[in-house]
Amino acid sequence: MAGRRNKNRGYQQLRVWQDAVELYRLTCQAVHAWPFDRKKVASQAIASADSVHRNIAEGYCRRSLREYLQFLNFALASLGESVSGYTAYRVAGHLSDADFEALDSLSFRLENGLTKLIETLQRKRNSGDWTESFTDDNP
Repeated sequence: MAGRRNKNRGYQQLRVWQDAVELYRLTCQAVHAWPFDRKKVASQAIASADSVHRNIAEGYCRRSLREYLQFLNFALASLGESVSGYTAYRVAGHLSDADFEALDSLSFRLENGLTKLIETLQRKRNSGDWTESFTDDNP
């Protein structure tokens, strides 16, 4: 799998995507042993973390700057949902301080990375320095 590369999978090279996949892994790890009465909440925590990397990938693959920015903002919103959940779980005593710190620290880095990527793409859009094509030649 490591040798499979093409332009449509370029999002896999983005640190924000890699961090988002790690956030999903850490979220699954943190909530996997929760008792039955918290399984619905655990499922929601996993779903919101899962949504972050999926939105980064989907936006990238659409190749439209407008849609890419829209999906990066969806990813940022899902990340906000995740962070809110981690905080509530910690306050309720369902998440250890160590798990919270790992999730919050990675989320903070991911929030900053997504914000910087969005700002960079907005600058490219405003300067006209973005191509909607997979090739270097504009049709």
